Amino acid sequence: MEESDQKEEVQQESSTPIITESTAIEIENEFENKEKDSEEKVEAALFIAGRFLDLQELIMLTDVNPIMLKEILNRLERKYSTGVLKIIRRTNSWKMDIAEKYHYLINKLATGNAEFTKAEQETLAIIAYKQPIKQSVVIKIRGNKSYDHIKKFRQLGLVIAKRIGHTLDLSLSEEFYEYFNVDKKEATENKSTEAE
Repeated sequence: MEESDQKEEVQQESSTPIITESTAIEIENEFENKEKDSEEKVEAALFIAGRFLDLQELIMLTDVNPIMLKEILNRLERKYSTGVLKIIRRTNSWKMDIAEKYHYLINKLATGNAEFTKAEQETLAIIAYKQPIKQSVVIKIRGNKSYDHIKKFRQLGLVIAKRIGHTLDLSLSEEFYEYFNVDKKEATENKSTEAE
């Protein structure tokens, strides 16, 4: 190699930007902070939602990219695998919940006056006991205020309504059982034994 070629090669090497150790540390810290921030967003979304969220909902809520989101969800599942709080996975949806042995506390709180009025609780109880039940029958039993109750239950996703003629056929949704931490199979069995 000629001397001029060597000088040119040395100049090219020296003009290539070199990342200093402090710059590398800054980049690493920035990446870790962004990852921690993303994890906190996902954790907060699961905590606040109180219901199962699928990947699309989590992406929209947190603005975390899907690949990182899946890794974060796996980390959170491991993080909450012991203790009172749990991350529960159902197919492609996740929910933060408390350990099963404390579900009785949720039931006490969820049926308190802060969440539903006594009238709303009674309307929901009729739907739960008689399901599937026509909305017109619920209105006859509970009165016109039940329209508002049913609307609220549908907005919360606790009740499913299917149009049948001029009325709606009401039944409990999967979310009802999750919301009140009631085992659907057990509830159905109890209802059938009471009917006998």
